[in-house]
Amino acid sequence: MAKVFITDKERNANLKVFLVNRDRDADLLYFEVDKDYKAKGDALWYLVDKDYRADLKVFFVDNAKKADVTVFKVDRENKVKWVKNNDWFKLIKK
Repeated sequence: MAKVFITDKERNANLKVFLVNRDRDADLLYFEVDKDYKAKGDALWYLVDKDYRADLKVFFVDNAKKADVTVFKVDRENKVKWVKNNDWFKLIKK
């Protein structure tokens, strides 16, 4: 799930996310890495420019109730983590 393509069409997304304003409100704290080899796990995202290069296609929704996962972008790599369990967390951790 580390190589991420941000899509502008909801129907093309594997995951709908909502960006929250505070880390304590998020399901997932994520960080954008600058090299593809640094992209690991669920929370270290490397943004790709083509959907076929992505492990995950993400669409940012405008309402938290529409989201599969709420996210907060952290400023350091060592701060990434799942904060709250949700259905996606359960599927990923199997």
